[in-house]
Amino acid sequence: MDEAIQKKLDTLPSSPGVYLFRDRQGEVLYVGKAASLKSRVRSYFQPGTGDERYFIERLQYELGDLETFVATSEKEAALLENSLIKEHQPRYNVKLRDDKDFLSLRLDESAAWPRLEVVRRPKKDGARYFGPYHSATAARSTLRLVNRHFQLRTCTDAELSSRTRPCLQYQIKRCPGPCVIDVSEREYREQVKSVGLFLEGRHDELKVHLQHGMETAAGDLRYELAATYRDQLRAVESTQQAQRVSLVTNVDQDVFGYLRKEDKAEVAVLLARRGRVVGVRTFELKDVQLPDDELVASFVGAYYDRSSYVPHELLIATPIEAAEGLEALLSEQRGSRVRILRPQRGNKAQLLRMAMENAAHAFREKARASEDRAARLEQIRQKLDLREAPERIECIDVSHLGGKDTAAAIVAFTGGEPDRKRYRSFHVRNVSGGDDYGAMHEVLQRRFRRAQSGDPDWALPHLLVVDGGKGQLGIALSALESIGVSGLAVAALAKEKETALGERVVDRVYLPGRMNPIELKRAGPGLQILAHARDEAHRASNLLREKLGRRKKLQSGLDAVPGVGRKTRAALLKALGSMKAVESADEEALVDAGATRKQARAITAHFSETPAESDSSEEQAVDNAFSS
Repeated sequence: MDEAIQKKLDTLPSSPGVYLFRDRQGEVLYVGKAASLKSRVRSYFQPGTGDERYFIERLQYELGDLETFVATSEKEAALLENSLIKEHQPRYNVKLRDDKDFLSLRLDESAAWPRLEVVRRPKKDGARYFGPYHSATAARSTLRLVNRHFQLRTCTDAELSSRTRPCLQYQIKRCPGPCVIDVSEREYREQVKSVGLFLEGRHDELKVHLQHGMETAAGDLRYELAATYRDQLRAVESTQQAQRVSLVTNVDQDVFGYLRKEDKAEVAVLLARRGRVVGVRTFELKDVQLPDDELVASFVGAYYDRSSYVPHELLIATPIEAAEGLEALLSEQRGSRVRILRPQRGNKAQLLRMAMENAAHAFREKARASEDRAARLEQIRQKLDLREAPERIECIDVSHLGGKDTAAAIVAFTGGEPDRKRYRSFHVRNVSGGDDYGAMHEVLQRRFRRAQSGDPDWALPHLLVVDGGKGQLGIALSALESIGVSGLAVAALAKEKETALGERVVDRVYLPGRMNPIELKRAGPGLQILAHARDEAHRASNLLREKLGRRKKLQSGLDAVPGVGRKTRAALLKALGSMKAVESADEEALVDAGATRKQARAITAHFSETPAESDSSEEQAVDNAFSS
């Protein structure tokens, strides 16, 4: 061991604090907290501890320096640890997915007519947040359930203020229509309260509230309102039946179970609300080098750094360092006491076993899925006669609208799954008039010149797929040859079509130097990954083309107005929802939407002199898609 590190170990205090391990280049390897710096940090370097974790093995080879920070309490140590992890992003600390991968539901009860909306980053703005949900499907499924049974508006504030007649949601009795209908604010607030109780999992309390509302409405001979309460009551009872009863206590709990094998781990968070298990979220952790206790402690800290709700109790399977400090930190975040427990028997231990079982199940399922994806990639290698299985596949698609707004998207699949961080979008610069071949040639040249620059974010894929047939394949090969890219596997994927004789030709793959294509249906499930990539590229390029057209539409309407710049145009569209709304807005509405008084006068004067052009149905569809 380095003499300087040994001297630091000999002088460590017994007080709470935070420690940092750095490598020989100065990069932070790990940040941890301790109730006693002396006992905790020295434990890493004691021979014969029996700890065979990879982290401990690597430490003796990678450690270059050790830093410690003394804290006055365990809570202060937990705060400092959290701050240092955010600052340094250490290699061996647990890393959850970024906030953008999680969705929460936001309910602002201070608004005139509150609504439930999906957000990605909760803010300290006084609103109530529910979640986060581990997938967009889970969040939007919950939102649909609420919208189906509880009547809150779904429109934006801009739509609410500009609407002149009720929308479809009012017609199908999913919104009372406060935009134009004289709605009782008290009854609307009752719906808001019900939504809050439902999302918190306080179903027994909600049932009492709905039962009372139904009986009161029936007593006042308001039978339609009573029927609404009745339907809501049935929906809550149906939801309860689908949940597993935990029979614990009338408090909210998060239960943390885990399973690890070598450097991979799966953590399951079981959500128990008011004595009922309402959901389970699982997290896959890779390159895990920590001992189990630090794995759990690091995960819990990261989890609640991103979560908008902290329950009364946390149940964990292993004791963690400086638990009292973490309790104090979470209690402050919650606003009331939070306890971290490690139950050994009884109902709480049963919940913990359930969480451990869920972690083990998720680990096995993901391992099987990974093996299946590997087998499919190997099948692609064999069918396309590639040198290696295509771990990373890229697919390009070009989109335009009548020869205008030409755009292209290149999507990436890693391990057979979409890798959205590597998606790339291109506005075609030098080609117009619907020249798909020319657009593809330009985009591929631009994309692979970036790869030649050595940027790792633009590294070559193992397989390039182009949407089309032999013609598109030839263009791709020509573009690669023109900039000196060789050795890259390329394939073209043609869509299913019907010939002039009425014969159906299935999806097929064209390869360089091979005359006959490979039919997808006869090639096995592996090549379906290529079809998925093709469809994803088509979706991405269409969205980009629509967005480009929408921007141009806005600019074309306001470019001629002196003094109105790009930022003002964007602010007006965002606030008012559409170009049509901008054209019809009065001076005060434009000022409220972000224009200066001088700009507002110029805009109203311009459109009072310029007759509004009617939108085509396709342009209107794009307008609606980006204003919602």
